[in-house]
Amino acid sequence: MPDLADRVSVYQPEQEGLSFPRELKTNDPVELRQHRKRHLVGACRAFARWGLDYGFAGHLTIRDPEFPELYWTNPMAVHFARVRLSNLILVDHDGTVVEGDHAVNRAGFVLHSAVHAEHPDILAMCHAHTVYGSAYASQGRPLAPITQDACQFFEDHAVIREESGQVAVERDAGASIAPAFKGVRAAIHQNHGLFTVSRHSIDAAAFMFMALERCCQQQLMVEASGHKPIEISPEKARYSRRHVGSDYTAWLCFQTDYEHIVCSEPDMFD
Repeated sequence: MPDLADRVSVYQPEQEGLSFPRELKTNDPVELRQHRKRHLVGACRAFARWGLDYGFAGHLTIRDPEFPELYWTNPMAVHFARVRLSNLILVDHDGTVVEGDHAVNRAGFVLHSAVHAEHPDILAMCHAHTVYGSAYASQGRPLAPITQDACQFFEDHAVIREESGQVAVERDAGASIAPAFKGVRAAIHQNHGLFTVSRHSIDAAAFMFMALERCCQQQLMVEASGHKPIEISPEKARYSRRHVGSDYTAWLCFQTDYEHIVCSEPDMFD
């Protein structure tokens, strides 16, 4: 029986020898870079499957392990379903593409680079213009703990009102919202939409984005029914967050999608 004190989550099996997702453990930056890029592609493909696409809006980023001042992101005006290993681009904080053939989304550069630059601990970030997240963001209020899923964001997300409703293409726009991401894993930008960040992996950031979008959808649906939802108490919400609100648990949840996409879309690694 393994030492249970070494587990980072109650979801890890207590019994040895069982099939279970394993995190990559390596000090080789080349191996880690390839791993991060493959999972970035998987996250983009997952966004396509979840219907989180909208024109060229939407950007996912992950730091390069050897050059942390650079980050990998999806190419401008390429559908999430068409993102592959060969068309990812490497970008610096000034918006210069240092590797790759495609342009970078200026809004993505302005917002993501500002967050990555101000928070060296943040490895990955996701943003997309989604139906329910954008609708919920128009209210400028935090997400309520009305479900176990919503509890993962309890006291762990920010509501940003700076630059609300204005297209973020100026550098000052990114600088004004970046401070809000200190110590949290998600943000609701008023009149704009959702953001998630991870200090662990692109996998965790991507799954948290899907979860936050679903929670916004659930909140709007319950309120549309005309009934006031019953909120979970702060004590129980914090307890649930400890078990379902970690980067590790979000990473673990995403492995289900990632493995399915790898098996069904082999062109992603071309």
